[in-house]
Amino acid sequence: MQTDLRGRDMITTQEWTKEEIETVLDVAWDLKRKRALGEPHALLRDKVLGMLFFFSSTRTRVSFESGMAQLGGHAQFIESQTTQISHGDTAKEIGEIIGRYTDGIAIRQCDWGIGNQYIREVAEASRVPVLNMQCDIYHPFQILADLMTIMEKFGRDLKGKTINVSWAYASSYQKPISVPQSLILLMTRFGMNVRLTHPEEYKLMPDIVQQAQDNAKKHGGSFEILDDFDAGFKDADIVYPKSWGALLTTTDNAESAAIGKKYTDWITDSRRMSLAKPEAIYMHCLPADRNIEVTDDVVDGPQSVVYDEAENRLHVQKAVMALTMR
Repeated sequence: MQTDLRGRDMITTQEWTKEEIETVLDVAWDLKRKRALGEPHALLRDKVLGMLFFFSSTRTRVSFESGMAQLGGHAQFIESQTTQISHGDTAKEIGEIIGRYTDGIAIRQCDWGIGNQYIREVAEASRVPVLNMQCDIYHPFQILADLMTIMEKFGRDLKGKTINVSWAYASSYQKPISVPQSLILLMTRFGMNVRLTHPEEYKLMPDIVQQAQDNAKKHGGSFEILDDFDAGFKDADIVYPKSWGALLTTTDNAESAAIGKKYTDWITDSRRMSLAKPEAIYMHCLPADRNIEVTDDVVDGPQSVVYDEAENRLHVQKAVMALTMR
């Protein structure tokens, strides 16, 4: 266990050691137990988290606000369009000023080619930890919750387990690629056999894919890329099919929608789930496009762990805040 993580930014799990990530999980399970038993755990009494949103949110906002309250602190909701951020406040000014008002800054900025850079500019100017609530490249807290959930279902030794991280069709907006990228980065560090399945137009960033390949070699797992939706499900222990945008092919929403319509059959249904192992679990970060991305009988079925996964957002976020904001 790593005992001194005060002041650390959480922008991507790649910048934390495996031991530090395991510390986060240890603390998350302890805080989850305390909440289940009703034990007080006001570890951040009188601390304040400034939460800056450039994109709307449900789970992220509610879980961070609830987490800070349960830790004895306060979370401020800051919406970019209703503050001076929309009229000229720079990333440096946000880091310098909000960093002096609060004990931590959390940011959700998913604009392609902008989000991660903005968060890092704030972090460079801030005297307090900066937490990435999702950017265009990474979604670290979602993926920590995913890892926690997988370990709760399969145990902490995940070597030999196969996870299929797959694109799926959705009719909604061109979603960020941060979830699949963060998944392949973290799961390859825990010795898993990681499959990345997607049509040719839905590639991920080449340097992220290379890092995943390097992680797999270092930690004794495997990493492969497939282009057949059914093949990705075959004998998998964990299936994580979700939509993301063709952002490395086009940033035009109309063109992206036209590309997506070629793959409307990339939907997770009971037949696809039957290709995976009998004890396989279905995961999704939510919200899912029901009966377009996944059928109701799967997302609401016995193999689905999406609500456990959503709950664990609360616990991993509390763990990171408790470790970094003391």
